[in-house]
Amino acid sequence: MRYPPLSSKLYAKNRNRFVKEMKNGGLAVFNSNDIYPISSDSTLPFAQHRDIFYLSGIDQEESILLLFPDAPEPEHREILFLKKTDDLIAIWEGQKLTKENATALSGIQTVYWLESFEKQFNALASKAQLFYFNTNEHPRAKIETQTREDRFIKWAKAKFPNHPTAKSNLILQRLRSVKDLEEIGQIQKAVNISEKGFRRVLPFIKPGIWEYEIEAEFAHEFLKNRSKGFAYTPIIASGKNSNVLHYIENNTQCQAGDLILMDVGAEFGNYASDLTRTVPVSGKFNPRQRSVYEAVLRVENAAISLLKPGVLIKEYQQEVGKVMTDELMKLGLLDQKTLVNQDPDKPAYKKYFMHGTSHHLGLDTHDYGPMDAPLQAHMVLTVEPGIYIPEEGFGIRIEDNVVIQPQGPPLVLTRNIPKDPDEIETLMLGV
Repeated sequence: MRYPPLSSKLYAKNRNRFVKEMKNGGLAVFNSNDIYPISSDSTLPFAQHRDIFYLSGIDQEESILLLFPDAPEPEHREILFLKKTDDLIAIWEGQKLTKENATALSGIQTVYWLESFEKQFNALASKAQLFYFNTNEHPRAKIETQTREDRFIKWAKAKFPNHPTAKSNLILQRLRSVKDLEEIGQIQKAVNISEKGFRRVLPFIKPGIWEYEIEAEFAHEFLKNRSKGFAYTPIIASGKNSNVLHYIENNTQCQAGDLILMDVGAEFGNYASDLTRTVPVSGKFNPRQRSVYEAVLRVENAAISLLKPGVLIKEYQQEVGKVMTDELMKLGLLDQKTLVNQDPDKPAYKKYFMHGTSHHLGLDTHDYGPMDAPLQAHMVLTVEPGIYIPEEGFGIRIEDNVVIQPQGPPLVLTRNIPKDPDEIETLMLGV
């Protein structure tokens, strides 16, 4: 693997936390992702399912984790099943994980080859009271492809139709939302790589540069720092493109006087960073751009200060909305008449700031985390207010990554990435 692994103790701790949430007699199974086809014999690069990775540290296709804490035989309470390296695989793909490698990574002592899974599962299933299946319960999930997990669930239900079932994902959403210090360290490394990319592109940006050239600079910096690349599809949006929230074409030439919004984050060891900065293509903000930029920055700073244990995201968003409303009034984008007539379910500020302020961050860019539960210490969130003004041809978003602290303000992981407008201008102009 490209990155140094986290400790096997972390994955053992994660499994222990999970099994404590299971009902008596429960048996849970977690599958790796498929290698997804493009066409012909072409495939997308393999990306591990984050749940099996969270519980085992195994970053290899065709792997299965089985957890059965009440198994009569102690050696069957945690089992890994791995793809065996035969002669053909050794020649074409290279050595896969050995059983010893897998134990060292995961802390799991019992490792079998994948070919024995059905036999072992059938034997253990007859002793289990219920199955825990790992369906995708993320509120933003849009799944149209049948996954390896889906196929297993269909097979197991047909094989054991009388076994009751429960959802693993609901447990994992709670567990994964609160990060271990090792995980926070990994996210910080991803952030640090993103910082290197951002500092690299600042002096590179100038009129005439294409958005995809900036994307290429980020990609080079990420890869040479042991990242596998972007944590999500990068947004390099100049001029009017900056008003499109998820603009990913990145195929416009940057024009003098325009702004460019860059929503780009590196991954490291499967953990994501999520950074947005908006800078002037010519190296200097004009007065209107600076006024709007400073307004967004004030909203962001206010939002960061609100993030503490016990806060509800819904109430937090309402408070951020109040701050944003005040700033939009000062900018002349909203007036008192508009506020008097606004729909409480669709506040007036939503015309210019139409997305949420924060989401959880971790193994997934939009990571697990119950949005209706109070914030807890060691949750990692983004803070990303924006003001988008299509009629003026630009939008501005500033995004940082923060860790909720037991007391006091959150720790800002992205604190060293420039966002002060004077500093940005200095770095871009090389003054």
